Order: sequence, then structure tokens, then C-alpha cells
Amino acid sequence: MSVKAKKHLGQHFLTDENIARKIVEGLSFEGYRNIMEVGPGMGVLTKYLLEKDQNIYLAEIDKESIEYLKNNYDKVSEETFVGDFLKQDFQFTNGEQIAIIGNFPYNISSQILFQIIDHYELIPEMVGMFQKEVAERTAAVPRTKDYGILSVLIQAYYDTSYLFTVHENVFNPPPKVKSGVIRITRNPKEGLAGNEVLFKQIVKAGFNQRRKKLSNALKILTIPEALKTHEFMDKRAEELSVADFISFTQLWKNNQ
Repeated sequence: MSVKAKKHLGQHFLTDENIARKIVEGLSFEGYRNIMEVGPGMGVLTKYLLEKDQNIYLAEIDKESIEYLKNNYDKVSEETFVGDFLKQDFQFTNGEQIAIIGNFPYNISSQILFQIIDHYELIPEMVGMFQKEVAERTAAVPRTKDYGILSVLIQAYYDTSYLFTVHENVFNPPPKVKSGVIRITRNPKEGLAGNEVLFKQIVKAGFNQRRKKLSNALKILTIPEALKTHEFMDKRAEELSVADFISFTQLWKNNQ
């Protein structure tokens, strides 16, 4: 028995054991007792996770996959499953740290990353496979075409590494694009406390009109008088580093 990949769930099952092992080895397994795998499918990553000492939780909404995993892996029970990752409040961890791993459905990949940001105080690291384009955007640096909202928001909370590229032919069914595996590790950046909402507004407004200078792109937010002549106003969003955006947000808040 196997699980039929469902298009509406964005399922593409990884079939290469070597790549599966490499993805799992991307986690450090240090500083946390809990790991959540998102979209385990038929367990190609799960089997390697179950060899570890951590508590393993599975976020899966496909009933066929859930039954398959329970029937084929002794350590997997009804209590292993925690439902839809995008609806998680992580109450079951009782405030303990939990790492995230997965061969993520491409149709919700950005939402998965934003969910991780929203719970960054609980999530010290993540290793995951995304559509290559999304993986590259996550790890992008300033002054490149891939650098944008996703890059800045993720890198404000996590150090990001692009690990390796995965070819289409190691999936069933094969996707139409290549995949990329990334690791993000929570960083100690300071300066965002209390300013998260404003930070996201500035970043999104800046990149939503990325060809315009910030003096024009940020008009939608009512720019504080003291910042109208700031040097950043003469630049485009893609020219600012993550640290620039953080310090600029602090200045903005202080001058409101």
C-alpha cells in the first residue's frame, strides 16, 4: 500500500533516501527536545527522525498519509499528529522549544515561513525543502533580484543558509520546477522588540514599489517629518540591508 499524491495538497513525495538523510542531517538536534515534521507523506524523512532522541510530532492533514504512517512506523500513533501546521498555536509544547523540518508543499511555502516567524520565540531552527525560487529568495542578499519582503522578514529573525538544490526526478510525481533545501537558525538580532508590526509595514511598503525610492514608496505610511530627509529616503528598498531596515524602524518609532 502507498499513498496517492494529491494535487490540491501540493504533494510531491521524495523518493531519494540519500537526499532524505541529508535533509534530516541539516538539523543540529541541539538545544531542543521537540521536532515537528510538516507534511510527512509516506515518511521518507520521518523514519530518520524517529531514530533520534527528540519527541517527534507530525503536522499532516491528509487522512490517507496519517493511516499509512500509523500502520508502517511502530513509533507513530494518533498522539504523534498535531493537525494543520498553518493553524498551530504550539500549546502542546508547553513553552518548550521545537524545531521544524519538512519537504514542504509548494503551494503554502511562504505561509509556512511566515508561521515560523510568528512563533520565532519557540522555533530555534528549521530545515526544509521549498520550490527553488522560494529557497533562493529566503537566502537572498541586498542588491539582487531575489532580495525582497520574504528575505528581509526571515533574516530579521533567522540566519539563513541555502544548503543544496534537488532535481525534479527524485519525486513522485515530479514537480515542474527544481527544489532547494535551506536551513534557518534563530539569530540574536535585537531592536525589533515592540516594533514588529511597524517593521513589517515598512518592509512591505518599500518592496511593493521596489523600483521607487523609499521617499515615494513609503508615503502610504505617513513618514515622520524628521525622517523625510534621511539618507535612506533616497534609496530603493533592495539597497537596504536587514540591519538597515531594523535601525530605520527604530528611528521611525522614536519620531512618530
